Amino acid sequence: MNNPIIALLGNPNVGKTSLFNRITKLNQKVGNYPGITVEKREGQVKANNKTYRIIDLPGTYTLFPSSMDEEVVFNTLVNKENSFRPNLVVVVAEPTNLKRSIILYQQARELGLPAIFVINMIDEAKEKGISIDIAKLEQLLNTKVYETNARTGQGIDQLIKSFDAVPPMYISKFQLPTIANEALEETKRLFPLDTEYHTWQYLAKGEVSFLSKEKNQAIQQIRDKHELKAEKLQKEEAILRSKSLDHSLSEIYTKDDASNKNKTNAIDRILLHPIFGYLIFFGILFLIFQAIYTWSGPAMDFIDGLFGDLAAYTQTTLPAGPLTDLLSNGIIKGIGGIVIFIPQIVILYIFISIMEETGYMSRVVFLMDRWLRPFGLNGKSVIPLISGVACAVPAVMSARNIENAKERLVTILVTPFMTCSARLPIYIVLIGLVIPDTKYAGFQLQGMVLFVMYLLGIFAALFSAILLTKIIKSKHKSFLIFELPTYKSPDWKNVALNVWEKTASFVFGAGKIILAISVILWALGSFGPNDKFAKAEEYVTQSNPNLTGEDLDHEISSYRLEHSFLGYLGMAIEPVVEPLGYDWKMGIGLISSFAAREVFVGTMATVYSLGDEVDIEDEATKTTVLSKMRSEINRNTGLPAYNFASGISLLLFYAFAMQCMSTIAAVKRETGSWKWTLIQVGFMTGLAYFSALIAYQLLK
Repeated sequence: MNNPIIALLGNPNVGKTSLFNRITKLNQKVGNYPGITVEKREGQVKANNKTYRIIDLPGTYTLFPSSMDEEVVFNTLVNKENSFRPNLVVVVAEPTNLKRSIILYQQARELGLPAIFVINMIDEAKEKGISIDIAKLEQLLNTKVYETNARTGQGIDQLIKSFDAVPPMYISKFQLPTIANEALEETKRLFPLDTEYHTWQYLAKGEVSFLSKEKNQAIQQIRDKHELKAEKLQKEEAILRSKSLDHSLSEIYTKDDASNKNKTNAIDRILLHPIFGYLIFFGILFLIFQAIYTWSGPAMDFIDGLFGDLAAYTQTTLPAGPLTDLLSNGIIKGIGGIVIFIPQIVILYIFISIMEETGYMSRVVFLMDRWLRPFGLNGKSVIPLISGVACAVPAVMSARNIENAKERLVTILVTPFMTCSARLPIYIVLIGLVIPDTKYAGFQLQGMVLFVMYLLGIFAALFSAILLTKIIKSKHKSFLIFELPTYKSPDWKNVALNVWEKTASFVFGAGKIILAISVILWALGSFGPNDKFAKAEEYVTQSNPNLTGEDLDHEISSYRLEHSFLGYLGMAIEPVVEPLGYDWKMGIGLISSFAAREVFVGTMATVYSLGDEVDIEDEATKTTVLSKMRSEINRNTGLPAYNFASGISLLLFYAFAMQCMSTIAAVKRETGSWKWTLIQVGFMTGLAYFSALIAYQLLK
């Protein structure tokens, strides 16, 4: 016998996830629903001599979907063939907005599903001046009503025991809109075994994904015949349900408005103020950015040093050879390249989780939606875009908060244009090479150019968003219609669990791709096709008999890299990058920086016989790097490799090109599609290439 499925259904911000965590005792897993990127949270609980599968459905205000998340709820409850269709629906409500939850309960019961009703956060009822007559509510719903407090565990055991109970038969007293009577009767003949409301769902939904093309066409013909629109039918039902409950709830539910409004409204007068609201929000964003960029620094340095020491220890302890080199420079450093992002991801999701738990995230959406919507973005897009200035990997992951599938996809695709911290080392070196260290109107020219580079990223993201919005089609229109939740203190267990899930999904999901590419890059740089690579020391010694010590080691390192597969790859792409003003050495830098943008500086140091241990923040080292790069001659042009034209070209290339393989891995994981990932890489690479090409050809 299959384990019974219990589905938790409810509006956003009713504490459904906290309830889910309490019921499953964190015995749960997170994945995606089949074929789509909507997150599926599933857990287990043992009770009544059974093991129940608990499904935490996405939060929804209605069974009629306007986003991918709500589409999942519709398909799960309405499609009788869905593998996740529940044996019992647990409708979760909270005291402040009982009516909306009752409507969801009625819809589930009228579909023929057994359901029970839970009022969560019951402790807030008293402090908000709310009184609920539970006995009368049970009579109205014809089911048992449970009171719970997921924070403390109150009522959880009683709720779990009820999973084996059979709710009484439900006879609906709700009358569907009369304007569709004839159309509904005709539709019933297409689905003779379904309940009337089940059939109504098909008629009022529009296209139903799990019905055949013929059935969808037949339903559409019925709507056309009676001049009905799906949206109008949905609106009529919502209005009628709301009116039908007003009288019943007046005898069940009373609320002291003065008590309920004081705290939330007082806070909103500040946080939603047309001036102070934005100042506070950008102050919070500044804090988040500073935290990601600054607080994560020591931890990232520690991780970087730890894996560097581990790689060095491996090389000195194990016998020299390809396997040791693979372990130290390929696998260990590859894993280090994954783990080093953990501090940024953790810090970002701590802030995001707290904002969601307290109810402030809804205010962020409200504030920013009007400014971002002309670009085809959502109010929630502001979090990924701003976070992208620190690192695109956690920024792309944070786009999960955007419900609308199209706007989530557009946000993910444009976020990598934002100038991340990994580009900063490249900008500092290149600006130092090609921009004079002078001042204009009291401002340093180099600093102004750096500021312009950040602005370029913002403009590129917004321009691309407009373009993508015209290309990507969506089944759902996006409307900012929601009720601002009341403020509440965060559930720290939820915060911790959310941070853990997002971090683990990156490490074990995107990490596999990063590690694989790291090993490939190591292999390309560690082997060569002929004896010039294998006998690099012999060739260099013969050509430079006077070199000794570190100078000899550096020259051998450069010669070996030049004649590795990676070096030959650089020469192979030289015809492609030559029009941009680059030579084969710069081509190697472009290839190697695919692992991480900041690798470009270290790669150039290796190519120019300086070794690969370079600290661009050390003044003595930086002078050596800059002076060597200044003296480098492009063999194709006979000019300095880093002149004004090639320098600006390179700056533009890195401003627009896809950031790194970590970002690609994160985009692939979040979109669930290689198609959009490759389109993004192709678009950004194409924009980077042609911008660099035009700049070089005009300035050379």
